[in-house]
Amino acid sequence: MPSNPDLSPAAEAAAALEDVVRAERIVTDAAAIDAAVPPWNGAVADRPAIVVRCAEVGDVRAGISVARRLGLPLSVRGRGHDWAGRSLRAGGLTLDLSGLSSVRVDAEKGRAIVGGGAGIGDVLRATGDAGLVAVTGTTDSVGFVGLAIGGGYGPLSGRFGLAADNLVAATVVLADGSVVNADPDLLWALRGGGGNFGVVVEAQFDVHRVPSVVGGAVIYPFDQATQVLKGLRELHAEMPDELSVQTALLSGPDGAPVVLLSPTWCGPLAAGLAGDGPVQALARLGTPLMAQIGEKRLADGAAELGAMFPYGRHVEIRTRSVPVLSEDVAEALADHVARKPSPLTAVSLHPFQGAATRVAPQATAFGTRDPHHMIEIISVWTDEHESPVQQQWTRDLDAALKPYALPGGYPNLLAADAVDQIEFGFGGNAGRLRSLKAHFDPSEVFSAIPLPR
Repeated sequence: MPSNPDLSPAAEAAAALEDVVRAERIVTDAAAIDAAVPPWNGAVADRPAIVVRCAEVGDVRAGISVARRLGLPLSVRGRGHDWAGRSLRAGGLTLDLSGLSSVRVDAEKGRAIVGGGAGIGDVLRATGDAGLVAVTGTTDSVGFVGLAIGGGYGPLSGRFGLAADNLVAATVVLADGSVVNADPDLLWALRGGGGNFGVVVEAQFDVHRVPSVVGGAVIYPFDQATQVLKGLRELHAEMPDELSVQTALLSGPDGAPVVLLSPTWCGPLAAGLAGDGPVQALARLGTPLMAQIGEKRLADGAAELGAMFPYGRHVEIRTRSVPVLSEDVAEALADHVARKPSPLTAVSLHPFQGAATRVAPQATAFGTRDPHHMIEIISVWTDEHESPVQQQWTRDLDAALKPYALPGGYPNLLAADAVDQIEFGFGGNAGRLRSLKAHFDPSEVFSAIPLPR
């Protein structure tokens, strides 16, 4: 509890910080907090009492020390994209890492050195300018380090593994305020275990030389959804590592649902553009409304997707991972998406294939290494009065997919109430994660993504 009963928690924290953190980096006014750390999910109501806008490692250390001494709940915000709002805790102290957003590229070593607050767009632009590619997610405004330490599905994962698999070093501030270079145990935990062990202020990732990337969009009318998903299942049986296809069931410009296939080819350019090649085969799964395939910049695609999901809307997300796009799965998706209550709502299917499946399950904290599709049910709406209907639809589709899904789920997206999935979300690695949590954060200062108990 705060030690001075005459001061509010925010005032006492600010007083404790003022000797070690520059005044303009300390935010206590409610309106200023809303402006400084807006949640991506507008339905998140929790707000901290104080925000430290970290511009150097010393700010992180000071924030942790003050929060612990005054008994304030502590949270860490990269870009605020966690739909469950775990980067903001009511009445707590939030470490805003957006000021630690530098990205440096060492092309000779094939490394990117990324600040803890950098976004995916920052990383893709910096590596792209150097003629390299990084394994990231698909939306530019998502915090890259936060995504990566929780796993990090992405369009290059078939060839280069998850973002977490490309993490090679990290500088971490632990709960006791010490700054460490992650040892093998901590690095193992950070490759999929999330920010439950400390604050990652900087991380190094392998990046890759890929001369050109081919991508685009193939759009089918929704009445062909089950046919397209069946054809995609058959293509996946022989899909090369160089090709990843993210699938979305979403509303088209007229509000009617469509099926969108978004391929990314990171192999030889000629093979990606060939009329008889694996990318062009995506346009032969039915009768498409549109098929546009060509060279692309990953940063451009991530920016387009980021614009589709701006900050401030109400969001509810559930996730299921299915080992195969069976007819039952396809029918459940088609049936529910045809009845989705908001035109902003979408379902995204992320493939897990190739190199990502060839990592031993015990080699990283991310322990689900069997081939699968991670299905992201993204319900989005603008009127808070619609929340009960929207949430019920989300949970109904989640329940419909459960019989066909793996027992766990993608930890980065799991809600705290998904207790049946959390226990299995790390495969056989839950025990080691619990042990490392007790070692690095025995007081449980950090709670980034749900860990099994």
